[in-house]
Amino acid sequence: MSNGTERETWGPYPLILVGAAAGVLAMFIADPRWGGFVLGAVIMIAAALRFAGYGGQLALRSKKIDVITLSVFGFVLVLTSLLLGNNELKAIILSLFAP
Repeated sequence: MSNGTERETWGPYPLILVGAAAGVLAMFIADPRWGGFVLGAVIMIAAALRFAGYGGQLALRSKKIDVITLSVFGFVLVLTSLLLGNNELKAIILSLFAP
């Protein structure tokens, strides 16, 4: 900071933090599948916001690395939460990787 005119912006960080807390709370109170889905969705929303240029406290690395990391992690969480109680979907996905 040169002469105190720059200000640290939070951007969408509080929204993402509240959403993540709601996801973890849903895991404990309601169902781990719903909590994982909410947490993964919030992380993918964070990736979309970071891609759109709303960094704030979400901007830790370069924009490209942040978007890729958050997108992959959010997608894996959503996919895992969908697979927790769905044996048919598990069989379909496992058949994709079968030789």
